[in-house]
Amino acid sequence: MSRHFISPVITALVALGAVFFFGGTAAFFTAALLVLLEVTLSFDNAVVNAKVLMKMTPRWQQRFLTWGMIIAVLGTRLVLPVLIVSAAAWVSPFLIAQLAFFSPAEYGALLSNAHELINAFGAVFLLMISLKYFLDEEKKIHWIHFIERHLTIWGRVEALEIFIGLAVLTALSFLVPGDVRAMVLTAGIIGMILFIAMEGIVSAFSIETKGQEKASAAGQGLALFIYLNILDSAFSLDGVVGAFALTSSILAIVVGLGVGAYFVRSLTVYLVEKRSLESLLYLEHGAHWAIFGLAASMFTSLLIPVPEIITGTIGMAFVLAAYYSSLRLNGLK
Repeated sequence: MSRHFISPVITALVALGAVFFFGGTAAFFTAALLVLLEVTLSFDNAVVNAKVLMKMTPRWQQRFLTWGMIIAVLGTRLVLPVLIVSAAAWVSPFLIAQLAFFSPAEYGALLSNAHELINAFGAVFLLMISLKYFLDEEKKIHWIHFIERHLTIWGRVEALEIFIGLAVLTALSFLVPGDVRAMVLTAGIIGMILFIAMEGIVSAFSIETKGQEKASAAGQGLALFIYLNILDSAFSLDGVVGAFALTSSILAIVVGLGVGAYFVRSLTVYLVEKRSLESLLYLEHGAHWAIFGLAASMFTSLLIPVPEIITGTIGMAFVLAAYYSSLRLNGLK
């Protein structure tokens, strides 16, 4: 076993053991299933994170595993859903937190009712990430060549990805029920603003001036750290909603999704240290197609229910196909 996964395995054994001791057999198997689902459905997240992590110093990479895990478990999977439900229901976050711990079934129902807000935010943010990648006119390597080559040509049009994102969001706002239209538009625009803001901040810190290299590196590391955690939130919030479809046990959900997130983050560091994105040339392409598929799935779920297994299968299919294509390319060289 690689040293990167020793700590996650030990953490999983201890955490799942605690779930079994305090929650019983049913909670144990549910938490274990959530770990498996989180890892399987977030592999594309690990690949994209690895690309960003390569731009960070070793110190910030370590912070991604330590501080970032606290944010991922307590922030994204516990506190943020409470704040979202609070905003959607116009109820005090303190009251929602009480429901989460003492009436989890009721909290799960409220969280499910906020799925339009969650999906609109996540769909727009992830769509922007995928479009930014495929519309990059400097992108020279293409996996699905006949599509990606034309997308890079269209990338010469300034801010085209923003136009597409706003156009899709506006069109969908006319199709969703009227009582959630404002919520969908607001959440989608917030996702757009966050993407533009983070891209601008990262770009600003990337422009180093003489004598400011150290400060710029620290600032860029912080900006990328924040960007990665926002990206994790966009990927993971729909998983939190789906987890409540399996169980109302907060312990099982936090442990299952938290341990899964730890494995995904360790996989990200593994990909960086092994320089896998350099040897598996199309893996990054497959991950961004998976992100596009996830965004499309989240947009679709605003209109009709989309089972999470379908969303996960689409993402995994793109990543595995890109992995196989990369191996074939290496064999031809």
